[in-house]
Formats: sequence, structure tokens, C-alpha cells
Amino acid sequence: MRDDRPYDLVLFGATGFTGGLTAEYLARHAPAGLRWALAGRNPGKLAAVRDRLAAIDAGLAELPLLTADATDPASLRAVAERGRVVATTVGPYIHHGEPLVAACAAAGTDYVDITGEPEFVDLMYVRYHAEAVRTGARLVHACGFDSTPHDLGAWFTVRQLPTDGPVAVDGFVRAGGRFSAGTYHSALTALSRTGETSRAARARKAVEPRPAGRRVRAVPGKVGRSAEVGMWAVPLPTIDPQIVRRSAAARPEYGPDFRYRHFAAVKRLPTVLAAGVGLAGLLGLVKLPPTRRWLLGRLSSGQGPSAEQRAKSWFRVRFVGTGGGRTVHTEVAGGDPGYDETAKMLAESALCLAFDDLPPTAGQVTTVAAMGDALLDRLARAGITFRVLER
Repeated sequence: MRDDRPYDLVLFGATGFTGGLTAEYLARHAPAGLRWALAGRNPGKLAAVRDRLAAIDAGLAELPLLTADATDPASLRAVAERGRVVATTVGPYIHHGEPLVAACAAAGTDYVDITGEPEFVDLMYVRYHAEAVRTGARLVHACGFDSTPHDLGAWFTVRQLPTDGPVAVDGFVRAGGRFSAGTYHSALTALSRTGETSRAARARKAVEPRPAGRRVRAVPGKVGRSAEVGMWAVPLPTIDPQIVRRSAAARPEYGPDFRYRHFAAVKRLPTVLAAGVGLAGLLGLVKLPPTRRWLLGRLSSGQGPSAEQRAKSWFRVRFVGTGGGRTVHTEVAGGDPGYDETAKMLAESALCLAFDDLPPTAGQVTTVAAMGDALLDRLARAGITFRVLER
């Protein structure tokens, strides 16, 4: 790390909804002596966020503010060169994220985000992984609900099993909560770019090395009743299984033959059928520019659920792992998945990269590959539970 830089951590996008929650989490939980700054394009809004933070901790009244715009690469280079770690909440990342990744890769600066956009992650690997390896930067995407609990949860499950032979893990997700405009816009953007997403995946596959002497897979499951969790299991087409597979490829602890599947756990069959019809209709609507613009206009940037609504939100991810003749059931659980817990995960990921004793890695890496047990321990101390349910 470059210890001569003025800031340990720079938070880019602090004036947004999730960015503001991340800033508030840092104000309450950052270690003493953390040198950090807020960055964004509007100095007035940044100052207003700082005023909120000063109400939490009066010592933050003079927190540094850095003006930077996602459309101004020079301003992003200045941010990257002044921080040891940069965390960003500015999405949709396929539209706004690349210049900051480029700046961090060139400057040797660690980078974390909360994207769940496979196209963006794959393109950033193709374009900046090699440069980040050269400079020593760690580029860690998907450090929010996508995909930290699933990545660390699969890792936690594998550690409970013998791994000298084939290992299989299934993840079953349940959650209750509302989403903000940022998540809504990112999801609609991803759905409207399925062709681009497929091309980016092929481009990455053409250049990414495979693990030598090992087999690692993330395979789609089938809709059906799961005896393990007593609910209907519906395959989830999210970035999470891709992240788990890349962690398994990077870490030999997953064994010589690892397979992962990812599901939503749903109580009632009619809910499954209604969701399928709704998703099919939405896929058709977002492909048409007029209806896509109308859908995007339903929520404005910066909106999100209230503190009271978030307090009622929750998530639980159940994992069923088999290996070496054993079966283990584990669970990762927490509060509001999209915002409070995502802000916590992003902030703790950034702090982990800045201060913890971690294995040497560089380039585009996953949370498990870069941080593993150090991040799991941080999140457990912060209130997210990792537990074995039964063996």
C-alpha cells in the first residue's frame, strides 16, 4: 500500500442514498485515526452530508471533501491518487463506473463497489485486470448484498466439509425489504442489455485462465420443491453464482471439484408462477426505449426506504453443502439487505483492505479471494450472523 497518501479511504458517491448510509456507518464505526474523505460532484450536497455526519461525531465537522465527477477522468485520477482505498456507490456502473476503475487500476489504489451488473464486472476484468496486477491494485466488485453474503456464506460452508473430493453447495435466498432508485435503475439497465452481457462474458472467458488441475462450476438449477429447505427453489439469474465460482477458482480450499447452485426460496407455488410471468413481461418492456424510459422515470435518484421501513427488513441465506460423505446446513442472516447491510458490507470491505493482514493479491479479485476470513470476522462482529444449523 502507498502509505504516503493523505487518505486511507475515500467514499465516492456520498450524496446518494446508499452512499449516505455508508458515510453514516463509517461515522459511527470507523476506527480512531481513520483518515478519510467524501467525494462527489456537488460540493454543496457533500457539505450537507458532512453536516449530518458531524451530528453523529463532532470531530467530523472538518471532514475533507473532494470534488469529482464520473464524467471527468482527471478528477477521478486525482481522487485515486490521494487514497489508499476508494469505495464507490455511483451506478448504474455500466454507465458511470469505468473511469474510476481505470483510475484506481493505474494508480495502484484498492477499489470496492456494490455493483451487481455482470456485464460491468466482466468488461472491467478484460480492460483493467492486467493493469491492476501490474500496479498492485485490488479491484473488488460486488461488496454489497450482491454478493458478499453469498460469497462468504459458500466459503463458510465449504470450511465445514472435507474437501479432498467433490464438494457441492446450494444457496437458498430469502429476503424482505424495499429497494432504492439506484438498485431499480441498475436492475432495469441490466435487463435491457442481455446481449451486451453475453458478449462481455464471452470476451472474459477468452482471456481468463482456468484453475489448473481442478474443476469449478456454477450451474443453473431447476425449479422444484426443495426438501432441504421445505420451500420452492427458483434459480436466481444474478451475479452471485459467478462470484462464488471465481472465488472457488482462486482458492484451492474449495477442493478439486466444486459445484455451486443459487436459488430463491419461495413458500408458495403461485408466487413462483406470478414472478415468472412478471419477469417475462418486464424483459419485453425494458427492450423498448419508450417503455424503458417510462420505467426508469418511476423512481428518481437518491430515493430509498425510510429508516422505519429498513428496520423491518431482513435477509437469510441458507446453504446446503455436501462433501466427503457429509452434509452441512449453514445460514448467513442480517437486517435490511439492500441498504443498511449493504452500506455495512461496503464500509467493512474498504476498512478490511485498508487495515487488515490479508493474503497478497492483485487485479480483479472477489471478496473471498482478497479478504476471506478477515472480512467474515468483521461482518460477524458488526452483527451479520454466520452459523452452522445442522450437520
